[in-house]
Amino acid sequence: MTPHILVFEDEDALATLLQYNLEKEGYKVSVASDGEEGLMQAEEETPDLVLLDWMLPKVSGIEVCRRLRGRPETRNVPIIMLTARGEESDRVRGLDTGADDYLTKPVSMVELTPASAPCCAASVRAWPTTGSATATSSSTGSPTG
Repeated sequence: MTPHILVFEDEDALATLLQYNLEKEGYKVSVASDGEEGLMQAEEETPDLVLLDWMLPKVSGIEVCRRLRGRPETRNVPIIMLTARGEESDRVRGLDTGADDYLTKPVSMVELTPASAPCCAASVRAWPTTGSATATSSSTGSPTG
C-alpha cells in the first residue's frame, strides 16, 4: 500500500509544489488548506505522516497537533511542523506540543523526504523514494517551504 502523507498548508502555491514533489517520490498526498479540513481528512483516512504548517486558518497547527496526539488513531503518526516561525521558543513549543520534528521555511525537498526525516526514518525504510528535489516558489524562483 502506498504511504499516505497529509499536508496542512494554506499557501496554495507551496501546497501544490509539496504535493507534486512528494507524489513524484511515490507517496499518496492529501492537502488541507486549513486546520479544520485537515482534521476531518485525518478522521476519514489515517495518514502515515503529517506535514503541518503552524499558521493555519480556522484551527492553528499547534491545536491540530494537540488534537492528532489526543486521538488513538493518530497518536503515533509522525508529525513534522513546517513553518516560517523560526525562533527557538517556537521550535520548543512545537516539539512540546507533540511534533516529532520542526523544520523552518524555506525547506528543501531533501529535508522533507520521509525516509530522511529523523522522526520517520525507522518507520518508513520500506517506503518508496526515487530521488530528491528542492521546493521553490514559482513566482520568485527562491526556495520556499
